[in-house]
Amino acid sequence: MNGAEATPNPALIRDQLNRLLAHPLFTNSKRYPVLLAHTVEQTLLGNAAELKERTIGVEAFGREPNYDVNLDPVVRTTAAEVRKRLVQYYYNPGHAGELIIELPVGAYVPTFREPSPHASAPVETQLADEHPVASPEGRSAWRDSPNMPARRGAYRWMPIAAALLFAVALGFGIGRLKLQNQFGRSSDPSNMVRFWQPITATSNRITYCLGVPTDAVDLQSRPVPAFPDAEGGSLNVYDVITLARSIVPLVPKNGEFRVLAASDTGFAQLREGPFVLIGAFDNPWAMRITQDLPIGFDYDNHVRKVVDRKSIPKGIWTLQWQVPGKSLARDYAVVGRIHDQVTGEPVIILAGILGEGTEAASEVVSNPTYLAAMLKKAPKNWDKLNLEAVIETEVIEGHPGPPRVIAVETW
Repeated sequence: MNGAEATPNPALIRDQLNRLLAHPLFTNSKRYPVLLAHTVEQTLLGNAAELKERTIGVEAFGREPNYDVNLDPVVRTTAAEVRKRLVQYYYNPGHAGELIIELPVGAYVPTFREPSPHASAPVETQLADEHPVASPEGRSAWRDSPNMPARRGAYRWMPIAAALLFAVALGFGIGRLKLQNQFGRSSDPSNMVRFWQPITATSNRITYCLGVPTDAVDLQSRPVPAFPDAEGGSLNVYDVITLARSIVPLVPKNGEFRVLAASDTGFAQLREGPFVLIGAFDNPWAMRITQDLPIGFDYDNHVRKVVDRKSIPKGIWTLQWQVPGKSLARDYAVVGRIHDQVTGEPVIILAGILGEGTEAASEVVSNPTYLAAMLKKAPKNWDKLNLEAVIETEVIEGHPGPPRVIAVETW
């Protein structure tokens, strides 16, 4: 809302809120009207400063005060959907002239304004430019608005497209000189070819599912370099590098793939073909799929861990710090190559406790030397088995060092 504009009368705002909540866009959901009503009412009561992700999770959705907002991103995902539904509501010409309630990207404090009487086009056109809707296939599209000009969707995806263009370019730079030897024609396939074979051999589209950190700050509240994503959040640069490296095996196969945020990925999409999970504690799918595997992740007393549940005694690895919460010294990650029993699809897992670990995991599966070191700890028929490994990396000035394989499990 423009600071020069007067705030509409609270009674009018509440009347408009009731109209929204009575609309099928909101009545058919349990979570969306709760978040919208809570944020509007708290703002009108003067409590806008308290509208933070954790507070909303506790007060509106009944979460425990110490709940993990990364493992349970209910507020983030609900807010993203509320924004889309507000856009759809106001795009309908039948709602022209109504008071406008918006939930700005990157915030949980709604704004209120009267529609502009001088606009040559309805105000919803302006809203549409700011908040186009993304379809599950990762394309920008308007639900219920087939005549929306296609160019508006492009605005939403410019930042993400730039990030992915960088990723693919980096991927070619990393892998171009190695592609012929690693993935070219050979009567004796290399370890690299054999490792990626469940992904590259498919005729189905491959899904890359990336974690979604909050506001470019990772789980330890350290600022990390990031690209903006389509929802105004961020893509961790470590994850983008990992994405680039894991795309390289598809290049000589002309493989078709899509890139989705974990918050936009549904179970049905994971069942459509092989998928690659990037990130751990910011990727709920990675956490779910590894929770019953020999090697996975754990969260106990606010400490994030990699655990080897199969070893005796159980292996446990946690972050090591030079300066607690600020300067990381050592990170750990999981590399997985499994056939997931729940989705029925092959899965590659590249997931660190933090971003540095994730990038180190990607180096293992893109560098023949590091991959060979991992496979030395596995049986000769490893390519017929499910395989997981624990990766350790020293972190110097925010960059992961050479990865070391410290445990391998197969089954």
